Amino acid sequence: MSELISYQLEDGIATLTLCNGKVNAISPDVIAAFNAALDRAEQDRAVVIITGQPGILSGGYDLKVMTSGPQNAVALVAAGSTLARRMLAHPYPIIVACPGHAVAKGAFILLSADYRIGVEGSFNIGLNEVQIGMTMHHVGIELARDRLRKSAFQRSVINGEMFNPQGAVDAGFLDKVVPAEQLPAAALAAAQQLKKINMTAHKNTKLKVRKTLLDTLDAAIEMDKQHLV
Repeated sequence: MSELISYQLEDGIATLTLCNGKVNAISPDVIAAFNAALDRAEQDRAVVIITGQPGILSGGYDLKVMTSGPQNAVALVAAGSTLARRMLAHPYPIIVACPGHAVAKGAFILLSADYRIGVEGSFNIGLNEVQIGMTMHHVGIELARDRLRKSAFQRSVINGEMFNPQGAVDAGFLDKVVPAEQLPAAALAAAQQLKKINMTAHKNTKLKVRKTLLDTLDAAIEMDKQHLV
């Protein structure tokens, strides 16, 4: 599929693996590859598993792009937000098999999926934007507000609190944590289980459940384009 995101289809399950350097930075090219992979998965009518390299899903947006100029930063965030919105409305189930750290946009990938499995270990999961001097964008606030538990939302978004994997389950970033060596099998088992549901009912129910969120994100994407982040 792409050297940035590999695509493997087997038995109706498409595995998308991010591979962009040490921290799997999310760049414009990665987002383009992501969209192409989702296009292919939709054509294949496949349940999707998204994963990364051992120890990391993603450390967030490519800081070289984010610091290269305000318009470049706005464009990258808009593309990433549009990708998150697409994931939330994807017609087939999306599982994230998080092999370690998931920070900033990496954590938002978790919040955009239907089922999330992490691994045990000393990993950081969360939204560190305010820690690194970035005011949280509207899409990020609304996505976190919808998907995180109320008790964790403000701690995460306003305080930049990071969570270990079990804490990330409690906060709402993850649904389950397994030993690292069990992650591939756990993701596959989840995908096999989700293959059994009626996909038309899944798609239609997903869109009903998330209608308010999707409408809110559409407006938030436009707001973020008007205000430099």
